[in-house]
Amino acid sequence: MRLRVALAVVVLVAGVVAAAQEGGRFRGRGRRAPVVEPARVDYDGRFAFVRLRYREGGGFFGGDPGWAHDYPRAERNFMRILEDLTLLRVHRDRSNIFTLDDPELGNYPVAYMSEPGYWTMNEAELEGIRAYLAKGGFLIFDDFRGEHWYNFEEQMRRVVPDGRLVELDAANPIFHSFFEINDLDEQIGYYGRATFYGMYEGNDPARRLMLIANYNHDIGEFWEYSDTGFVPIALSNEAYKLGVNYVMYGMTH
Repeated sequence: MRLRVALAVVVLVAGVVAAAQEGGRFRGRGRRAPVVEPARVDYDGRFAFVRLRYREGGGFFGGDPGWAHDYPRAERNFMRILEDLTLLRVHRDRSNIFTLDDPELGNYPVAYMSEPGYWTMNEAELEGIRAYLAKGGFLIFDDFRGEHWYNFEEQMRRVVPDGRLVELDAANPIFHSFFEINDLDEQIGYYGRATFYGMYEGNDPARRLMLIANYNHDIGEFWEYSDTGFVPIALSNEAYKLGVNYVMYGMTH
């Protein structure tokens, strides 16, 4: 069964060919879709992708703010994979963009943030994301590297003052919630070797993870370009596996 599922990922992104690495970053298209007004999907019980819109401390890339990096192709491609491989009922071609203090955020169990190295918050947004975690929400942080860690760590310290970010190993349940990912040393990140960090509720490893952070990685970029031939198919497959596992963990914990 696992072999059939793994092969399904390859089939779904068929036509993607290996691309050359350029300056430590895989070559992608220079233009991205323009940022639009915050998108909304009417809540109806189906799983909808949530992208978090935050106050920008810099990080514009290709004309878009960091929070919008890879929007909307990344989530649309990912939702097709999620729908085809799991039993989740999903919004396939529509997604949400919420600010951190949007009261609607609490209706959705999993939320994604791009480029947290540039993330800042006012007090209302701080209370909003803190309430989201307390309610049981699960956060995915993606697309950051190097010194970007320090801002991410600072913002998380504001959200959970006593929380500890810990490096996760391959034995963690999140890497086995759907696909079996047994060797994180084989996870080639978008910016080099990827490292994965989490924060446990109450800093207790016996309790749920509240978040996962893909440090030195950008799985959203692999989702976005998986059907274009700009990124290697093997790395796109691994990025999809990670994303599916994250959602399945967030939905079951």
